[in-house]
Amino acid sequence: MIDIQNQRDHRNIPIDKVGIKNLRYPVTVLDRKNGFQHTVASINMYVDLPGKYKGTHMSRFVEMLHLFRPEVSLEKISQLLEEMKTHLDAASAHVEITFPYFIKKKAPVSNCPGLMDYTCKLVGFSDPDGNTDLILEVIVPVSSVCPCSKEISEAGAHNQRGEVKLRTRFKKFIWIEDMIELVESCASCEVFSVLKRVDEKCVTEKGYENPKFVEDIVRDIAERIKRDDNITWFSVSAENFESIHNHSAYALITGGEKKSYRFREK
Repeated sequence: MIDIQNQRDHRNIPIDKVGIKNLRYPVTVLDRKNGFQHTVASINMYVDLPGKYKGTHMSRFVEMLHLFRPEVSLEKISQLLEEMKTHLDAASAHVEITFPYFIKKKAPVSNCPGLMDYTCKLVGFSDPDGNTDLILEVIVPVSSVCPCSKEISEAGAHNQRGEVKLRTRFKKFIWIEDMIELVESCASCEVFSVLKRVDEKCVTEKGYENPKFVEDIVRDIAERIKRDDNITWFSVSAENFESIHNHSAYALITGGEKKSYRFREK
């Protein structure tokens, strides 16, 4: 049969990324406590396309996932990127895997268990020289109490739920749980899925005694990350969904080198 995709295109304009988006697919994620965790990811897969070709073979992206049965680990993603380049005759490959990750957390006083879900993403890129660049991202819900409100008020202080997005490049394996725990430790207080009255009292008082601006949160996280030799680059942002304003408060810090690297498991 005629292969339309491989026919020449008279415009001769190369395409940076071509592929599939928002493919829902079951994946296996490394879990620090249980070994593995099964979840459902939204996957984007792209390759570059030389200007001389009319199109890429879209079905091959899905075929590779069915054959690969992806495990969201650094080694497996690196292998998948190389397979994409080989099977699609491309110089570069890009993959984005976004998934909910669940951690069992106990309430601080009653110890009632509950499941917290965190949005995570692994972004991988392989260049024409075979260098693999990997970025791990976690989005962590937090709570914060406004230091200014506490200082100027005779009683109370306004507080709000917020969201911290932490992205890292690293030299060797890093646990999702470690990134989440780092973020939570730098907020006014953690967020829980189950709270009894004694727990609600605890988190309310903890937050009040530990007020944080968004500026404080990102600076505290950045300060901790800069002491970690395994992290080569990071981006951390905090957004507070303000309780007394009709807008959010936001802060962002990036640091480290943005160079790609060749990933090695050991």
